[in-house]
Parts: sequence; C-alpha cells; structure tokens
Amino acid sequence: MSRVQTLTVAVAGVALLAPSASSAAESVHLRPSRAETRRVAAGPAPGSAVPTASPHVVVPHRGRIEQAARDGAREVLTPVAGPGGSAAPDAAPSAPATATGTATPSPDASGPATPDRAPSDPERTAPTTPAPVTAADLLAKVSGCTSVSRGRYRKDRGTAATVPVCGTRDAVYWKADMDIDCDGRPGAHCNAGTDPNFSSSTAFAQSDGRALSSEKLPYVVVPAPSGIWDYREHGVRGGSVAAMVYRDRVSYAVVGDVGPTDIIGEASYAAATSLGIDPDPRSGGAPSGVTYIVFTDSRVTPLEGREAAESQGERLAREFVDSAD
Repeated sequence: MSRVQTLTVAVAGVALLAPSASSAAESVHLRPSRAETRRVAAGPAPGSAVPTASPHVVVPHRGRIEQAARDGAREVLTPVAGPGGSAAPDAAPSAPATATGTATPSPDASGPATPDRAPSDPERTAPTTPAPVTAADLLAKVSGCTSVSRGRYRKDRGTAATVPVCGTRDAVYWKADMDIDCDGRPGAHCNAGTDPNFSSSTAFAQSDGRALSSEKLPYVVVPAPSGIWDYREHGVRGGSVAAMVYRDRVSYAVVGDVGPTDIIGEASYAAATSLGIDPDPRSGGAPSGVTYIVFTDSRVTPLEGREAAESQGERLAREFVDSAD
C-alpha cells in the first residue's frame, strides 16, 4: 500500500472513532446508573473487555434518566434541551409514575372539594343541648317575693295564714307544705278505701272528659278563687305548666285541681312520688320546703300529656331562669 493510501485509511479511522457533535451534546446530559457507577469504580473484571461506549449513548428520547424514587416508582425521562431545543435543563420534572404505571395526581388535580372548615370548627358543630335546670337555679330565681295575692293562705286548717302568692311577669309561685290529693279516677293507691277524703272528680278533666288520675299524672292544686287571690286573673288555668322543687329535686306537672279558698300547698299522688315525697294520702306528704312555680299563659294539650308537661316545663323553666326579671 502506498503512503498516500495508508494516510487516508488512518485519517478515516480517526474520524470513525471520534463521536459526532450531536452525540457529544447528548452524552453531556446522561449519567450512568448506580450499577454502572459501581462497575466503573471497581474496574473491569479480569479478562473482560473494556466497553468502548456507554450503554445509554443511544436513547429513544432526548433526556436524562433519573434515579428510582424511594417508593419504588420506575425511572422516567425528563425533557432536556437538545440542539436547538427550548426545554430548560432544570425544568421541574413531571409527576412520577407508580410501579403500575398510574401517574400520581398533582396537587391541583380536580377532585372532591375540600371543606372550607375543619370538622372541629365550632360553626359547623351541632348545637349542644342546654343543661337541665336545677333546684338551685329555680330557688335562686324565687328567693324574693312580690306579692300578687291580697292576703295570705294557711298550710293546713287551723294554722296561721303565712303563705303569700308571689309573682313575676312569667310566673306565680308560693312556698308551702305538700298535702296529698288522691282525687280523680280510682286506682290501687287512690280510692275511697285508702283516702277518707277521696273524691272521684277533679276540677279539670282530661281530653276524653274523664277525671284525672292522681296516681298517673303529676298535678298541683290551686286555691279556689276568692278575695285573697283569683288564679284566673294571672294567666293560670287547667293544664297550665308548673315546676315543683323539693330539696335538690325538680319535677314538672300541670294545674289539675282546685282546693279550699283559704288553704294552699297540695299536689297529686304522682307529683309527690316524682319528688321523692311519701305519697300516702293518710300519712304522707311534706310539712314544709316545697316550692310551686306556675308559668303564666302556658298550657299542655291534652291536659293528661305527662311527657308534654315535662318537655314544656323544662323549656319554660330555662326561659324563666334566664329572664331578666
């Protein structure tokens, strides 16, 4: 071979070994995987040939290979600027795909609306039920007395008249003893055999026209109208809601019967039982310490509705305690 031919072949071999400008530009953005890095650091295995090119020199897309995510997501390519390209080398990578190929949604992806407030926000919390009115609450409210009666009542026949009827805008009240009224429909505890003063009638009747049951319905007795006081002039009638307080107990009832014109302090067998007072018509009752509060212009319908009396009583008692009067 002549010297000219030899020189031509040598120059051609050098050109074949040198990478193109385009390949050089692409290889700048490629980095070997961790396995390749370890192989390079350790050196070629004995007897193995040194590779002449990186296995990642030829790639299907212009980009670089990122390391696998800690959660096991596969490696993905991120766009980089090629010759004449516009993508920035440090552009934010796209959302990594999971091992199954499902892309993780971006923070602004469409989905269910997030509540404006946390569930613990007081504005979104269901209102709480007010605490029941206590005996102390009611007794504090009626600690004073503005008398609405023109005189005073006796607790029992033959005793001094010491009990006034007091009043506010919302209620009338008095503090007396409790005698047991067993009148009304006869029962196992209230009948002519258990009560020497038994009467089968009551001043006010239930919705079917029959007399009230003293054993089943808590009711209070108001004095018959007289020159001392006329309950009708103060918004009180049959079925008016009443609260009764004895020691630390509160119970609700209705106005169910009328008693003597000069005696006050009487309630039904069921009313006494609800307050923990002995209901026996002969020997039961309480000698003192019972407060009766009747809410003016109130009424339970039907009159024998015990549950309605309790629910209305609790509501009216709360309003009474919280009122400015």
